[in-house]
Amino acid sequence: MAVSYNKLWKILIDKGMKKIDLMKSAKIGTSTLSKLGKNQFVSMEVLVKICKVLDCNIGDIVDFIPDED
Repeated sequence: MAVSYNKLWKILIDKGMKKIDLMKSAKIGTSTLSKLGKNQFVSMEVLVKICKVLDCNIGDIVDFIPDED
């Protein structure tokens, strides 16, 4: 299963936030931000921090993409 954070980037655009603003507000590191940019898995703790900052649910920022069999 893969993940996509395209919804997260759209929310940031809609709210007029930059990635660096999110990083500072959610207190996440540059390596975590890099993982998000590469659609790699991050911890649930990170997703919860982001959701608190953006006042949204996890489904609002991440899509799960099933593997093709």
